[in-house]
Amino acid sequence: MAPEAVVDLLTPGADVIVPLANGEPTLVLDAIEAAADRLDGVRIHQMHALHDRPYLHGAHGDRLRHVSYFLSHVTRPAYWAGTVDLVPNHFSEVPALLERTTRCTVVVAAASPPDRHGYFSLGTNADYVARLIGRVPVFLEATPAMPFTHGANTIHHSQTVGWCESDRPLVEVPPVEAGPVDRRIGELVAERIPDRATIQVGIGSIASGVLDALRDHRDLGIHTELLHDGMVDLVEAGVVTGVHKEVRRNRVTTTFCLGTRRLYDWLDRNPVVEVLGVDFVNDPRVIARMDRFASVNATTEVDLMGQCASETVAGRYWSSSGGQADFARGAMYAAEGKAFIVTRSTTRDGKTRIVPTLTPGSVVTTLKNTVDHVVTEHGVAELRGRSLRERALALIAIADPAARDELTAAARSAELI
Repeated sequence: MAPEAVVDLLTPGADVIVPLANGEPTLVLDAIEAAADRLDGVRIHQMHALHDRPYLHGAHGDRLRHVSYFLSHVTRPAYWAGTVDLVPNHFSEVPALLERTTRCTVVVAAASPPDRHGYFSLGTNADYVARLIGRVPVFLEATPAMPFTHGANTIHHSQTVGWCESDRPLVEVPPVEAGPVDRRIGELVAERIPDRATIQVGIGSIASGVLDALRDHRDLGIHTELLHDGMVDLVEAGVVTGVHKEVRRNRVTTTFCLGTRRLYDWLDRNPVVEVLGVDFVNDPRVIARMDRFASVNATTEVDLMGQCASETVAGRYWSSSGGQADFARGAMYAAEGKAFIVTRSTTRDGKTRIVPTLTPGSVVTTLKNTVDHVVTEHGVAELRGRSLRERALALIAIADPAARDELTAAARSAELI
């Protein structure tokens, strides 16, 4: 069909579900926006949009509005301007939230071209859409740039209400190279992750430092919400085998992928990779079944009790919770599991990231009761099971040396020490 055919499905008050990142079907959304004058109260639900569009900035008023579940560089300024809504969530719970709080009128998604059996693959994605396959009408945009992946993200042509073709490229996000501080943090984390562990690692320069430091490990497994280029390096080097994983043994498990063309080519028909729904991948109960599970995620600010604000910057919303708490809770219950919250000790302008109290306007992403290890370039604060006094002293010890006296005085004033 032509992409414009999807507009016929958009009754007043329709809720359109769009996968995150490269799962977005650009031609289909172009067609929806082009028909905005004929729409009435249509909402588009999506995490982490990569393509800027006029409707994100209020061009069509309430005829077409965006609901975000994780802000990106595109939706962040629109949210600040009040033209995009943000729903707080744990990533694992987004499929259930969509089913309970929206009409789930139609899923529109990017896909690989159909194979000889008539199956499309959502390629880089399964995320919150996988659970909706077979339950919600699906309209696809097939593009040769999308890899064909295996898992819970395949759709037979008979399960679609229509599909169109495009030749758009996928957005590429190259790895961020680790600097000296990132590499030091990575070393501190890696030396606490044993061989045969299953890992989840986020993205960014510190994540790159962690993955670089794991290159001498053996028989690691991957069970992660985001698969990116740095993890491919570990698989190709033989560091990751998955032979000791208790869940999906011998497989690299993820719910979405984002990186460079090298990653997308590596994914194509790769039998070792399973792209599964986020309600499985990020479920703390699933994560807890894997021994020696290690979760690594970044934060922007930690207070002296161990509360981590990971979705706000200087008290202003920047992203959302994502899967940080999902994996921290799962690792907490796993046998020999460990969760690491990583951060440089200071911001780019030299302000301490370990603070007496969180900046006004900041929100807690990972609770003090859940936080396990906090890591900066100055060391590791082990918080699980420690008193408030012990926590404050451990966090002060890994803070920027220039901030420690002030933090100590603040801790005394707050009667923490």
